[in-house]
Amino acid sequence: MNKIETVEALEALYGAPGAAAIAKVSDHLTPLYRKWIMASQLCMVSTVGPQGTDGSPRGDAGPVVLELDPKRLALPDWRGNQRLDTLRNIVADGRISLMFIVPGSNNVVRVNGTAWITDDVDLRGRFDKDARQPATVIVIEISEVYSQCARALMRAGTWAGEDLSEGLPTMGEILAEVSDGAEGGADYDATWAPRAAKTMW
Repeated sequence: MNKIETVEALEALYGAPGAAAIAKVSDHLTPLYRKWIMASQLCMVSTVGPQGTDGSPRGDAGPVVLELDPKRLALPDWRGNQRLDTLRNIVADGRISLMFIVPGSNNVVRVNGTAWITDDVDLRGRFDKDARQPATVIVIEISEVYSQCARALMRAGTWAGEDLSEGLPTMGEILAEVSDGAEGGADYDATWAPRAAKTMW
């Protein structure tokens, strides 16, 4: 199998990007990029650190991020599995990418930049939900904002309304498999939804 090892060899297979692919990049939130991102309640966060890369979905009941100014976004770190993979990476290496998704749209808006973490009381308070606040907030300093090509979501039929989940293993089954039965199973699946409902924020 041929391994492509140089950027020149790679580019020779694809050719130059179109003019629009270059022109769409901004170094700050323009009014229309802002409108798009504020409509997103889900983003995928990618970071890198000493242990490798990490990808994490982040969602909220409303805009998933808060705009601090045209060059900065704030992303609350709501309760999760407490592994802190994303946060550990940010402390070690601030590089970050976020992909903002809006149901019904095949477009995705990407933000690349540098992130850092704060436990600032006032900023955490801006995300208050029923007297609960995130433990920390990720502040993203924007380097680039641009839209992704819509073809990936179009090919996948992402918003076609088809339910493809039938027959998938449950998370309890997967956990039991990888832990050789020490964790997970039917009890895990049965208690997950009520447990999550109590610890959403």
